Amino acid sequence: MIRNPIPWPNGARCACAITFDVDADSLIHIARPKDSFDRLYPITMGRYGPTVGVPRILQTYRRLGLKQSFFMPAWTMQRYPDAVEAILEGGHEIGHHGYIHEDPTEISSAEQREAFERALGVHVAMTGRKPRGYRAPVYNANQTTIDLLIEHGFVYDSSLMADDIPYLMRTARGSLYEMPPHWGSDDWPPFAHYAEIGYMMPVKAPSEGLAASFEEFEAAYEAGGFWMGIWHPFLTGRLARWRVVERWLERIVADDKVWFAPLEDIAAHIDGLVKAGTYQVRTETLPYFTQPVS
Repeated sequence: MIRNPIPWPNGARCACAITFDVDADSLIHIARPKDSFDRLYPITMGRYGPTVGVPRILQTYRRLGLKQSFFMPAWTMQRYPDAVEAILEGGHEIGHHGYIHEDPTEISSAEQREAFERALGVHVAMTGRKPRGYRAPVYNANQTTIDLLIEHGFVYDSSLMADDIPYLMRTARGSLYEMPPHWGSDDWPPFAHYAEIGYMMPVKAPSEGLAASFEEFEAAYEAGGFWMGIWHPFLTGRLARWRVVERWLERIVADDKVWFAPLEDIAAHIDGLVKAGTYQVRTETLPYFTQPVS
């Protein structure tokens, strides 16, 4: 069912990455900047992610020997340095996720550059290196975003959805890999209940809400493809939900045909195959459009 399957390391059938967007309370501050400072319920709901959810997630990863990817707004990194330190100590990747979860499509190109580069400086200061990957807040990358990523030497983006497996995006300025997400493996639809930012989903039971992600994995495994969870510590990191994930992980990790790795390692593997001439990656040429479509 996948026309151009990627050969994974050691004969693995499926490459997998659980990616956590550690937004914390940046969401309420970008949504309601005038009075967010005094909205204690959404602040505390967000704080749960880096203070309770992330340590719980990292404990499971240590026990199972997993290295994975986290995306953090730089504003969040600055306010929760202990979470940043713990993620790095575990050998995990931290990717760029904006400065304060600003939507790139709602600001000017100049404003986007300022926020992007401001966040980049925070990453370098706190992690000692530029991030390899980026995920646009709300997945809302635009052409300015892609141009900024290429300009600053990013290896991959993880915002766009043109394939089931990683592919290459090429522009006149250069290229980078796309590690495609999809709402089917995102925990926002089943768990987000957040009136202040316009989401009031009917909250599902842990097993029911996570079933969509697990079924997406089964399809990717059967097809020999790529699966990625796009989750949030303040949602899936909560006790009952993480218990479901942990039991699922125990079963999946025992299968030596599943390769769990950070996105930067998966992208590097594909790039190595391409440079060796042993795999021809599918390529999308951007921009798709240069003016409004009538």
